[in-house]
Amino acid sequence: MKIAFSTSGNDLNAPLDTRFGRAAKFLIYDDEAQSVALVDNTQNLTAAQGAGIQSAQNVAASGAQALVSGHCGPKAFRVLSAAGIKAYTSNAATVAEALAQFQDGALTELKAADVEGHWA
Repeated sequence: MKIAFSTSGNDLNAPLDTRFGRAAKFLIYDDEAQSVALVDNTQNLTAAQGAGIQSAQNVAASGAQALVSGHCGPKAFRVLSAAGIKAYTSNAATVAEALAQFQDGALTELKAADVEGHWA
């Protein structure tokens, strides 16, 4: 399974970004191959609108089946759901911590967006 994590860094020790749509990157962890790939998301850092939708499309294009982030807005959640990607929130400090939480089954799957659009 491929799991996407919102981050600003390049490896598992990088911080987990709490803002999904405006995360600089997505770290894609393949638990079968135990490998890491990065998806650039910088075009959405300063987008006036649509950052969540575009970010969700980037995650879907990566082949991820799950997303772990700090929060997920309504438009992004709809795109992720339509793509069959399950979203989870975590308050972990690093991607590695969030991965451990995911693997331990300690994260709760979101059934709806957990923040309004355009939150700070």
